[in-house]
Amino acid sequence: MKKFGTIIGLGYCLPDNIVNNNDLEKMVDTSDQWIRERTGILRRRILDREKPSSDMGIEASLKAIKNSGIEASEIDLVIVSTESPDYLTPSMACIIQGGIDAVNAAAFDLNAACSGFVYALTVADQFIQTGMYKNILVVACEGLSKVVDWKDRNTCVLFGDGAGACVLTASDEPGILGYDIGADGKKYKNITIPCTHFSEEELFKRKNKRDQVIYMEGREVFKFAVNAMTDSVNKLLREQDLSIEDIDWIIPHQANMRIINNSVSKMNFPIEKVIITLDEYGNTSSASIPIALAEAYDSGKIKSGQKIILVGFGGGLTWASTLIQWI
Repeated sequence: MKKFGTIIGLGYCLPDNIVNNNDLEKMVDTSDQWIRERTGILRRRILDREKPSSDMGIEASLKAIKNSGIEASEIDLVIVSTESPDYLTPSMACIIQGGIDAVNAAAFDLNAACSGFVYALTVADQFIQTGMYKNILVVACEGLSKVVDWKDRNTCVLFGDGAGACVLTASDEPGILGYDIGADGKKYKNITIPCTHFSEEELFKRKNKRDQVIYMEGREVFKFAVNAMTDSVNKLLREQDLSIEDIDWIIPHQANMRIINNSVSKMNFPIEKVIITLDEYGNTSSASIPIALAEAYDSGKIKSGQKIILVGFGGGLTWASTLIQWI
């Protein structure tokens, strides 16, 4: 009998250190009003500089495993989405696998930037549908504060740190109903974090010629994000023979409130049914969707039988959406 991927456990982790907009006024030429009006962000969580980002991933994973009711030794595979790994090698997945004592699990990283968690869910579901694995831990772990230029007001006000995780298991009942993932690599220069290649063009774009920090072309990303998320959700609904009225919640990537408002408006979806954590945590890249999902579930918003769409966009440029029937 065919098996389906179903989420049975969720967990998330946020650093204790809260940096609000007034704190940023002391660091860079900005203001609380400027940040609120342009992004919708009030505060964000920042990891201590000396702590590895994988610590957050380990904590989120342990919570997800505990909530799933299985043991870490029953995990067959660990997939980690990250664009801010502690090392190029080993992978964050291997570090987290060791940290949670998932001794029987394979492990690898996946980088689709802010779309990464949905990409990773899609990959995990394929392993379950083929019958290769039964229990898969999907983690999104991001320490973007370590790749932010804190003198660049266009980017430093946006990002925060955090991790979210879920356990996906093989089930007779479909939990993940469908997905849509895609990319437009011709637009890759709109969001970049150099690693081993530092071109003059990339250095010129950055403040003070700093190399390994994030650069984003905000206007271009805004246009791409609204269209990509709207088109992806509409395609997903068509393939599932559903309308937007059939959806109980949308959980978008938490990048910018104007992007979220414009996207759901184009979808004719009520903002009251959109899960928002952006104001409290900022943009945590691929971790933003699982953090919002876990928080919404913990608060009792998400209930059995509901249909939920997760949708994001990110560097690459990439987009991804998935439809979940909550069991």
